[in-house]
Amino acid sequence: MEERKLPHIIHYDDGTASVLRRKTMYTQLRFYQRSDVLYQLTQLFCQRFLKHYGDRTVDQMVQAARSTKQNIVEGSSDGQTSMETELKLLGVARGSNQELLEDYQDYIKRKGYAEWYGQHPRFKAMHDFCRKHSNYEDYRELLPRMNDEEMANMAICLCHQVDAALNKYIERKDREFTTEGGIRERMTAARLDQRATQQEIIERQAREIAVLKQEIARLRALLDEKNRT
Repeated sequence: MEERKLPHIIHYDDGTASVLRRKTMYTQLRFYQRSDVLYQLTQLFCQRFLKHYGDRTVDQMVQAARSTKQNIVEGSSDGQTSMETELKLLGVARGSNQELLEDYQDYIKRKGYAEWYGQHPRFKAMHDFCRKHSNYEDYRELLPRMNDEEMANMAICLCHQVDAALNKYIERKDREFTTEGGIRERMTAARLDQRATQQEIIERQAREIAVLKQEIARLRALLDEKNRT
């Protein structure tokens, strides 16, 4: 059984211990960036190819894409105070991404298109492009030139990549929670850290006072010797 360790504590500029976890810059997470690409791609896909299917399908796909992105944002933000909430919201994001994946796969089947994977001649180039590019700007000019089969397969590829990355990230956060605990453990660790800091200050001041006393005694001795002469 893995031994639980004390959480890593961050400090304010004045040295005060904080119970907050280090802020996650979600905009730098590649799976967040890809989720943003998926959201933009899905809106464009629905506008171009799903008008005749009715609002329900369009709304569900756009909402699933948005839910994936927004729950990553909210989970990362709430993670400063509650890892439990972060894990829950990341799980919701993964579920929404799976729902979006299913919608695109249903579209492929309904239209009679092939899903690009494995040995499909167009799979590797598309997979490599999506793996190397996670910023929407890299897709902006490309998407309007793609047909529905190409866009749907690109979305499916991005969904798989987001799912794999989210799964690894959630596992890492889960292990971190298992070994370090949640907000209660952080509060305890912060208080212990603060007490240790205060004790260090007291000990340092005591050493400084001792040095000053020695210096005062030395100066008094010199003064007494001068007076005797």
